[in-house]
Amino acid sequence: MADVLQSLSNDLAATVETASQSLVRVEGRRRMAASGIVWSADGLVVTANHVIERDENIGIGLPNGAVVNASLIGRDPTTDIAILKVQANNLTPAVWASDPKVGHLVLAVGRPDATVQATLGVVSAVGEAWRTGAGGTIDMYLQTDVVMYPGFSGGALVTAGGQMFGMNTSGLANGVSLTIPAATLQRVAGALQAHGRVRRGFLGVSAQPVRLAANVAAQVGQETGLLLAAVEAGSPADQGGMFIGDTLITLDGHAVRHMDDLMAVLSGDRVGKAVSGRVVRGGQVQEVSVTIGERQ
Repeated sequence: MADVLQSLSNDLAATVETASQSLVRVEGRRRMAASGIVWSADGLVVTANHVIERDENIGIGLPNGAVVNASLIGRDPTTDIAILKVQANNLTPAVWASDPKVGHLVLAVGRPDATVQATLGVVSAVGEAWRTGAGGTIDMYLQTDVVMYPGFSGGALVTAGGQMFGMNTSGLANGVSLTIPAATLQRVAGALQAHGRVRRGFLGVSAQPVRLAANVAAQVGQETGLLLAAVEAGSPADQGGMFIGDTLITLDGHAVRHMDDLMAVLSGDRVGKAVSGRVVRGGQVQEVSVTIGERQ
């Protein structure tokens, strides 16, 4: 038994050593430094947005002990992701993993100081995609029982094999430590590199869910829609012929039953695209056409 434990201990230490080559220290706030993950060999680093309190004079502590400057490429507060460009080359990018399972052995690894730190636990919950309080989409709910020490935000959740399931953060759920999965990092990081921000669609309405009349519900095959309580003057909705009192039921072929449904349709790839929709007006279903704007 002692040999088995010693072997496991040595393997875990080797895993942390491997992961540490892709972890940096991020000095982007006045208090304790945080962590970051090397995204590309030519100096891109992904970290948690909430630990970057300034756009300039950001210091990065590299695995070799050197401290270099970084510039902010872009940030997305809705998913708590930021991308930095470091003045360094030949870095070791993270190797990403997918398909975490409840019970998987994992390590939370960070570099809030000169040396790497780690804690051990298991994946305690895996769920479907979810929307943050700020409106960002996280592709998977991923929670662990590992202890996140101060400065671990922006660090990695590491598999037993040394790959990374995602980035740890305490900035999304009222201080609860969650892991942003690799799929979300890849999607958001790509948008930040291309645009400096994550593009999101804009309709220009305030709305609330309402139950449809029985005859309309039977006709359209859904029981609820979104009642438009306000339509901003000059907005895409206004220009598309939507009115206060309309009940939006579909947009671009997708049923709109709740605000989350509408937010899902207003994705960045639809900005500037003309889409059709259906509204209930005066008890009748009518077609509308709207060109999706961009939320500023």
